[in-house]
Amino acid sequence: MPERLNRAMEHIERRLGQDLDVAELARVAGTSEYHLRRMFSALAGIPLSEYIRRRRLTLAGADVLAGRETLLDIAVRYGYGSGEAFARAFRAMHGIAPGEARRTGAALSSQSRMSFRLTVEGSSSMRYRVVDRAAFTVVGFRTRVPLVHTGPNQAIMDFVRGTDPRALERLEKLSDQEPHGVVAVCDGMDPSRAEGTELDYHHGVITSAAPPEGTTTLAVPAGTWAVFTTSGPVPRAIQELWREVFTEWFPSNPYRTRTGPEILRTRLSPDRTEADAELWLPVEPEHG
Repeated sequence: MPERLNRAMEHIERRLGQDLDVAELARVAGTSEYHLRRMFSALAGIPLSEYIRRRRLTLAGADVLAGRETLLDIAVRYGYGSGEAFARAFRAMHGIAPGEARRTGAALSSQSRMSFRLTVEGSSSMRYRVVDRAAFTVVGFRTRVPLVHTGPNQAIMDFVRGTDPRALERLEKLSDQEPHGVVAVCDGMDPSRAEGTELDYHHGVITSAAPPEGTTTLAVPAGTWAVFTTSGPVPRAIQELWREVFTEWFPSNPYRTRTGPEILRTRLSPDRTEADAELWLPVEPEHG
């Protein structure tokens, strides 16, 4: 996997002055467009689209300071349809307009080229299983929340606190399929997976029972799931599980993520400092 990601990184560098098709990048990496975006975001900490934008503006900044071409020529080369659009993007990254940067020789920001490598530590064995599931339904309560890459998601925390605990107790009794109990489900994420983009958050149960009045439903098609389990301090154990899944498990196993909801079941200790967690991710064979 690192070698294939690095081929995609080289492909990006060769085409920063051209239209970049993410589907073509995925072919270079030998995977799906969805999995490439998901893997890159998890490993690099920023969405793929943001990395490409920052790399283009890094090279554009060097061209602006060199002073050999007009600002419009530079804007067109890096995919901007007008000088105004280029100036807005340039200022957003570098904190200064391109014309002013050229006049003053200002110091600009830089996005370094990325490369990936797999570090084999062997310090722990990950607990996982791969299961094929028939179609199922999530019944519960839904809201729209922003995507947060690091730290707590305050919108989710506020939503869960505002949910009637008695309604959740009644829902939990309807749970009749894995993962059992109340689960957190994230669905409908923006393909870019950019910070602040919105997604559907469902707080409910997986059940074959009729949905109670006032609840929402999410129909999930049949498919294959990778199920990961962990135990430990909250929230560190869960955050480390996410990191290990994408930095260790996917590069070492013949699967890739597919479009679908991501499901987390958490069971807290009585003092709420420790948790048993089960993470369900939709997957498909890498060469299916």
